[in-house]
Amino acid sequence: MRIGVIGSGHIGATVAHLLVCAGHEVAIANSRGPESLAELVADLGETASAATVEQAATFGGVVLVAIPLHAYDGLPASAFDGTVVIDANNYYPGRDGQIEALDDERTTSSELLAAHLRGARVVKAFNTMYYETLAREGMPDGPRRHRLALFVAGDDDDAKQLVSTLIEELGFAAIDSGSLADGAYQQPGSPIYNSEMDAAKAERTLAALRAG
Repeated sequence: MRIGVIGSGHIGATVAHLLVCAGHEVAIANSRGPESLAELVADLGETASAATVEQAATFGGVVLVAIPLHAYDGLPASAFDGTVVIDANNYYPGRDGQIEALDDERTTSSELLAAHLRGARVVKAFNTMYYETLAREGMPDGPRRHRLALFVAGDDDDAKQLVSTLIEELGFAAIDSGSLADGAYQQPGSPIYNSEMDAAKAERTLAALRAG
């Protein structure tokens, strides 16, 4: 599969590496331009290439977005039309500034991104796990019950299934946390955020959160 990655920080670079190792073609972009990615692309290997943001957005049918949340509205919205966008962003007020709609819980960070990328099919994933754990703890050949959980939220069932399949391929257990609004369960401060747990514990923890 051809997959774009926008963001070359810890999560973007780590997921790009996992995707390449799984046999996918990756075009990776950042805000500094393709020339700044030469070393990373050389490390990723022959099936990876450096791209502009627009090129990464149109490279294939799936794009991972892993950028500081405050930069989301700078993404070229029309370039993502029809694309499954994996939103790995998190809201950190100390970095992103205060966003009133998030502070008063009127919406979620993924819904903000989806409102900007109106033609995209946004799925929240890859935002709950520390990048070093993500890099080393995948078990592609291991039984699902022993794998660490990665949560998936979205309003498009087919898009969620596609992202879940990718997660399972990379060696993790995909756990459906619900709608894009339910992606709030995956945000910083939640019991499932940055907490290593297997699929069974993840399901129990999520059920407890839903029960309130």
